Amino acid sequence: MLRKATYKLRVTRRESLYVHDEFDHALMLVEMQGMPLHYEVGVAGEFVSRRSVNFHDRTAGSGKMEGYAVTNFQYGSVYSKFSGRRDGESKTTTGTWETYKGTGKLDTIKGKGTFKVTSGDAPGEFILDMEGDYEL
Repeated sequence: MLRKATYKLRVTRRESLYVHDEFDHALMLVEMQGMPLHYEVGVAGEFVSRRSVNFHDRTAGSGKMEGYAVTNFQYGSVYSKFSGRRDGESKTTTGTWETYKGTGKLDTIKGKGTFKVTSGDAPGEFILDMEGDYEL
């Protein structure tokens, strides 16, 4: 089943370390919380919370990223892993995601798709657009 969702993400914690092998090369560990701007209520019921932990390897704002997310609903949770690449010029990150675990009414979920992250209206705020297919 094809699904689309949009979340507003806020950085809740960020740790950065510079590598010092070239100018502006940094590794970051980022924790984010999210709230839906648009999603369709499914078999697991209403949205409760979304949390992700991301690892970034960037030089001058561009580079790869990967991480994990857990999205909790009224009757179950879904765990996903994702990877992508950020373009420092456009400040846009694109990539792919895939589920690896579910609980409750989502315990047999299998899904994968694509995502795009753009800057939000405030510092430390981002908009996540996701789409993909899943089956229960």
